[in-house]
Amino acid sequence: MPAISVHPEGWKPAKGYANGMVAEGKLLFVGGQIGWNADQRFEEHGFIGQMSQVLRNILEVVETAGGQASDITRLTWYVTDKAEYVAHQAEVGAAYRAVMGYHFPAMTMVVVSALVEDEAKIEIEATAVLPS
Repeated sequence: MPAISVHPEGWKPAKGYANGMVAEGKLLFVGGQIGWNADQRFEEHGFIGQMSQVLRNILEVVETAGGQASDITRLTWYVTDKAEYVAHQAEVGAAYRAVMGYHFPAMTMVVVSALVEDEAKIEIEATAVLPS
């Protein structure tokens, strides 16, 4: 059964995320990914470039476990600069869709003062439910 978005009746539409997800299968927890490549080097230093790399990293872990983007049920975003995120909202949406398509799981965004890697502007954790 693919993950299904849950939207309570009478609530305004969620834009770019789901309020909840229902899924059945094997759970995959993807640790926080940052915007570096497989060699742990930052090729991108801007927010959008790092965000795209983070999402590609998450998708690669999910695919390695036998899943696909539509199996992702939750993303928790940690960003170091809310203003930068808000200023690039249209680019964020386009970059997200370029990697994840039109699949929008439950999401949370938290603004943090810093991440462990000084160059990192964003870190995202993921939960996926893979087919049994």
